[in-house]
Amino acid sequence: MAHLVIEGGRKLTGSIAVEGNKNAALPILAACVLTPETCEIRNVPRIRDVAVMIDLLRSLGAEVEGDGTTTLRVTCRDINVSKPDAALVGKLRGSVLLLGALLGRVGRAEIAPPGGDFPARRTITTHLLALAALGARVVDDASGHRVEAAAGGLTGASMYLVEASVTGTETALLAAAQAKGVTEIRHAACEPHVGELCQFLQGLGVGITGAGTSSLRIEPPAHLRGTAHTLRGDYIEAGSWAVVGAVTGGEVEVTGAAAQDLEPIAAILNMMGVNMELADGRLAVRPSNLVAARRIVTGLWPGFPSDIVSLVTVLATQARGRTLLHDWMYELRLFALEQLSSMRADLFLCDPHRIIVTGPTKLRGRVLDSRDIRSGMALVAAALAAEGQSTVLEIETVERGYANLLERLVALGAQVERRE
Repeated sequence: MAHLVIEGGRKLTGSIAVEGNKNAALPILAACVLTPETCEIRNVPRIRDVAVMIDLLRSLGAEVEGDGTTTLRVTCRDINVSKPDAALVGKLRGSVLLLGALLGRVGRAEIAPPGGDFPARRTITTHLLALAALGARVVDDASGHRVEAAAGGLTGASMYLVEASVTGTETALLAAAQAKGVTEIRHAACEPHVGELCQFLQGLGVGITGAGTSSLRIEPPAHLRGTAHTLRGDYIEAGSWAVVGAVTGGEVEVTGAAAQDLEPIAAILNMMGVNMELADGRLAVRPSNLVAARRIVTGLWPGFPSDIVSLVTVLATQARGRTLLHDWMYELRLFALEQLSSMRADLFLCDPHRIIVTGPTKLRGRVLDSRDIRSGMALVAAALAAEGQSTVLEIETVERGYANLLERLVALGAQVERRE
């Protein structure tokens, strides 16, 4: 494993162009399994999670061209394997999306427990219930999850998701795209990347109405064709780099993400006194007098995204006053930030979902341990703002979601070194 050695206390300055949305790339790559024709995906983020998904597709028999570039061509002409490689599945939470895609393509799927962030705490109950509603038989045991379509294949159904799960909604969409008859999904997730998957499926020939809303209607075609799609810029990555600029007191311009996607993040940054400018395709931050936001709560889209709460927690350590951050979705994300206490941060972890931060405090460098992609990037931000040297361990965790991390930090003026 590698680690990142950071000399903090420098104001970062410069411009960052984000690549495509990681959370759209993974379900769209899974959707390529549905058609035997070639699909082209552009603006693909060059991150570890995408590399793992490519390897998973190849383990099923797919042909993938363009590794390491931002344009991939995927051809799933012959898919005759229904069980993805278990070792690869254990590296990627998004591997669960192959359940819906394989079930739709070959009528069966068997997958080991997905890995990635917080694997023990994130169930796939919503996914399995959605597949069962379409007529699949589900067997769930310690070795993994197995689903099989009925003898006549999947049948369109009307369903209500008990949880507005993003990947649960995407799993239902992938399976419904090959079912017989119309499927209606209510209480669907509304995140922009769910809308992108709908757009890609429409390119394959699937009739979808309600994209971007909580009610979706899916009408499968007789034949799914190939298509081309350009991914939207990753608004979570854009928000992350904006926080890095703000927490170091620098001037950072982030390009490539839509202003509408960034609004929920920008609203909180504005509330915290970040001097910024938001336009379509551009978010710029400048030196700011940061103030506490009093209370920040994550929410389903268009609420404040859980994926950015760790970074905003670090920002709160540099803001005047007290901020309560409440992430009701993922408890282990805030647990990882307890490490900030040993950096002199004034924080109190109320319970697994709430943390109180009082600032400003001058952070000092220390050894930090990456636990997941987003809290790992938050610890990188804390190290950049701190006095002295910090070492962020297992930096590969952060690189799962942030492309060319070292090169981009250096381009912004950070004093940083990657050591194996």
